[in-house]
Amino acid sequence: MDATPTAAASHPAAPASTPVPDAPPGGASETGADGEANRRRALDAEFRRLEESAMWSAQCQFEEGKRWRATHWALGLPATLLAAIAGTTALVESTGATAAGILALLSAGLGAVLTTVNAPQRASQAVAAANVYLSIQTAARQHREIDLPAWTTVEAREALAALTTRRDEQNAGADPPSRRAYRKARANLNAGGQTYTVDGPAPL
Repeated sequence: MDATPTAAASHPAAPASTPVPDAPPGGASETGADGEANRRRALDAEFRRLEESAMWSAQCQFEEGKRWRATHWALGLPATLLAAIAGTTALVESTGATAAGILALLSAGLGAVLTTVNAPQRASQAVAAANVYLSIQTAARQHREIDLPAWTTVEAREALAALTTRRDEQNAGADPPSRRAYRKARANLNAGGQTYTVDGPAPL
């Protein structure tokens, strides 16, 4: 009679453990360096996005300021002229009273619209907002090109957060630009409206 197999023989022998290869020299430090480089690239990209956003916002607000100034002249000048003509007509002869009254009403209507629209204040607000966006754009560019190489990633992240907060606060307080202002801003930027000589080819 065959002998009963022992418990040890009833199970195959466990395979020998596979040796773990040695880690490449400096592996941990290389991983850390890669992570640092990736973070710096991400910070650089965010500063670029912030710079571009502020650039577009500034140009749109400048165009809004131009539009409101034009509106002020378009309403204010006719209102003033009509008021002057109405007064002159009323003084010339009594038969001109009706015409003078009509002109006075037109002048008053234009003046009321001008007061309601408040174009001068809107123009000033748009230009002020544009200048704030320009300062944010300049700060983002200087941080990216000058400060970022010398900063730690923690310092760069803090600067980015502070600048983003400024941009968000300005967005909350500024009037949204019209589509017309956006189109004119795009045309201005495409024509090199914010291109500095130092950034382009050297002049001949």
